[in-house]
Amino acid sequence: MKLEKKFKTAFAEKLLTWYHKNKRDLPWRKTSDPYKIWVSEVMLQQTQVDQVIPYYHKFIEKFPDLRSLAEAPLSQVLKVWEGLGYYARARNLKSAAEKIVAEHNAVMPATHDELIKVPGIGPYTAAAIASIAYNEDYPVVDGNVYRVIARLMRIEEAPGKKGTKTRFVQTARSLMPEGKASDFNQAMMELGALVCTPNRPKCRLCPVSFFCQAYQTLDDPSVLPIKEPTKQKPHYNVAIGIIWKGGKILIDQRPEEGLLGGLWEFPGGKQEPGETLEECLEREVREEMDIQIRVQGPFLTIPHTYSHFKITLHSFQCQHVEGEPRPKKAINWKWVSPREINRYAFPQANKKILDALLETL
Repeated sequence: MKLEKKFKTAFAEKLLTWYHKNKRDLPWRKTSDPYKIWVSEVMLQQTQVDQVIPYYHKFIEKFPDLRSLAEAPLSQVLKVWEGLGYYARARNLKSAAEKIVAEHNAVMPATHDELIKVPGIGPYTAAAIASIAYNEDYPVVDGNVYRVIARLMRIEEAPGKKGTKTRFVQTARSLMPEGKASDFNQAMMELGALVCTPNRPKCRLCPVSFFCQAYQTLDDPSVLPIKEPTKQKPHYNVAIGIIWKGGKILIDQRPEEGLLGGLWEFPGGKQEPGETLEECLEREVREEMDIQIRVQGPFLTIPHTYSHFKITLHSFQCQHVEGEPRPKKAINWKWVSPREINRYAFPQANKKILDALLETL
């Protein structure tokens, strides 16, 4: 999309002036280190800024550079990430760090085209690192920027459509002033986060409302961007066991690939039609761990939502009866004392149950 030079210049000047006066004081904005900017961008995907800040500090303190992350055990990385969710982000981060250390002598590639070649760095992350850390003239289009552009240009199509998505990226590129990619991209994201919000946008405070077609022509600019119909997520009941033997609890480790890869959890599985939760748990433990247990009673029930489905996680206090664990799918298992168990990284729902258990003990 071609925009008039006067429009582009005036828009950028207004936006950047506002940004320099109003931007939030965020730790990753105090550095030009591409590694630290990369970590922040990965954490910020699908997670609110306020939640990310303490995790960012903890992660950088533990892994201050590429080499320290690449050389750390995956279990240690997952433990530091524990509670932040979307654990594939942590695995991809570590995998990409290993690649950069091995093939680029621990130096982050400096352009979008080089970054995109690193397995584990996707198009959005490559654009963010290249523009924010290296000031390469490359647009960064996240959810906030999609919203700003949809309203600015009054684009009445869902951003997720292939052709429409390209239009948004081209518009962002057209708006960007040459040589100011770092500040401009961050300003666009900040505008969407603070002013051009999903609901009740603060249009009267917006520094670029004069340029905004939605503000000028619509009664309610928040109708944009167009939202695609939300698909109903399937729901499953899952039973897990806090299985005791001689004062220790059985935990197992998920395979490193796939959902929640590399994390530890309490044994159990999905309820099948026609069985009680107690029957489900005894069957799952028998099939997956090859041991017999006795379910003694319910402990805690936790609802939890993943990206594509929902579960209700039912936990039970159990006693080991017989058998030595021989897992079919888990890559490891351990009997651990309550005092040791917090050393292991658990998925968020399991972690809530673990915390409640330790509190009762």
